[in-house]
Parts: sequence; C-alpha cells; structure tokens
Amino acid sequence: MKIKHLLFIILPIILLGCGHKQTVPGVYRFYSGKKNGLDVWIVDGYKIRQSVYKEFLYGGNDQRYCYTPPGEIWIDNALSCEEYELTLIHELNERHLMAKFGWTYDRAHDSSLAVELVIRHGWDSISRSHESSLPAVAPTDWTNRKEIRTKPDSIRLTGIYRIPVRIVDGISVWIVDGYLVRKNIFPDYGFSGNDLVYHFIPAKEIWIDGQISCEEMEYSIAAEQMERKLMQQGSSFSDAYEASVEMIRDTRDRMDGRIRNHPPLVIPDILQRESGLIDPNEK
Repeated sequence: MKIKHLLFIILPIILLGCGHKQTVPGVYRFYSGKKNGLDVWIVDGYKIRQSVYKEFLYGGNDQRYCYTPPGEIWIDNALSCEEYELTLIHELNERHLMAKFGWTYDRAHDSSLAVELVIRHGWDSISRSHESSLPAVAPTDWTNRKEIRTKPDSIRLTGIYRIPVRIVDGISVWIVDGYLVRKNIFPDYGFSGNDLVYHFIPAKEIWIDGQISCEEMEYSIAAEQMERKLMQQGSSFSDAYEASVEMIRDTRDRMDGRIRNHPPLVIPDILQRESGLIDPNEK
C-alpha cells in the first residue's frame, strides 16, 4: 500500500485519539493584529458559550484554554471598546506568567486583575488632567446647531474622557462617555465623531463612544480618520461621510475573507488548564 493511502487511514485515527471531537465554524469576528508576538482575535462569545465552553467571557489565551489555538489571544465581541484594551493586557499578562513561570491560572489571573486596577486609575488621572487643560468648547455641530437650547454658548468638558487610545498622524483618539455627551452636550451624538463635525470635540481629536463593541471600534476609528481627512481637504460632511461608509464596507469584506481562510476551531477533550505549560521560547 502506498504511504499517502496509508495516511488517509491513519490520520483520522490519530485525530480521534487526540480528542478532536468536532469543529465549530463562525467563531472568529475580527483580527486585531499581533501583540507580543501573539495573534489577537475578537471572537463570537455567544457561539463559544453555546458550542464550546459555557463559562467563556471577556477573553482567553492558549495557556488557560486548550481550545484556544496556540499563539492566539481571544477577546469576547460582547465586550465594550472601553474594556477591550484592559482585557487584552490582562490576557497577555496572564499568559506570560503561566508560560514563563508555570504559574497556576488563579495566581496569574489575580496578578492580572491587579495590573488592570493600576491602569484604570492611571487612565482616569490622565483623562481628568486632559480635561483640565482644555479650553471651553461650543455645544454645537458643524452647522452651528445647538440641540440643548438651555446650554450656554461655551462649556467646559467634565467627566467625558475615559481612555486615551492612540495618536495617529497628530490626531488623538479617545474613548469617551457617550451617555454623558448625549445627556449634557449633544443628544444626537452617535457612536463616534471628530473635531470637524462637532465643535465640542477639541481640535485634532477623534472620540469613540465607550458603549460600542470592541468589534466595531477599529471600524469606527478608521471611518472617523477618513471622514476628517476628506473634510480637511474641502469635502462636505455628506460626501466625506458617504466615502468613509463605502471604505468601511470594503474593509469588512476583506476581514470576512481573512476569517474564511482561517482554520475552523477544533474542540479538544480537555477545555482548560489549571497551571501553565512552561514555554522555553517565552521571553
């Protein structure tokens, strides 16, 4: 019998022996890139809880969960964008402690919660300091429309900023409290905005509503960047908005293609580990 024919007989037996029971399609939602050499994926938390592991929430890594493929960090798409970065930091730290030192999950998890707490207080301090440095702003949009007529023509921003995300080409991206913006400044504020559309957003800033899902965050940032760039070049808001919507549609199509090419999730017999498996390559 030829070797290749023999493999067709042997491989299914090997896979069954490894506990590969079934595959689950449709788990992956958005590829967030690499972080510390690991692939970060936003995944369908509902599908995982229904078909794989009922206690999955927030995120996971391949040291804790045996069903997470090697080299991947997972973030639940039910998570708000406000919690995304903290959850990613948590999973990276937890995985590192388990892989580098063989820590138990409980010990690594508690350590990661402590790291989260420090960062939360740090971001709050940065946000309050930023607000105190800003000049007063107008509670209007690019048409000079004021939606809360009782508001003065000039206001101070208080308690709005939540998390500094990044600076791209001199434009600061912030996660903000969208509820407070709609309550106290401009009821028609949507999921995101930039300084050329809303006068209450300070110069060279993009705001992302902290209530949107982490799955939508990067699409919203990309849309605001393009919209702002086109308006700066002289386009009307309407034209810039339509162009950014079309660009995001194409971006979603490309992401769908990437997901289709990603191997489906295989469910092993053992779903979680209580202690890390020391990786000699972990730095």
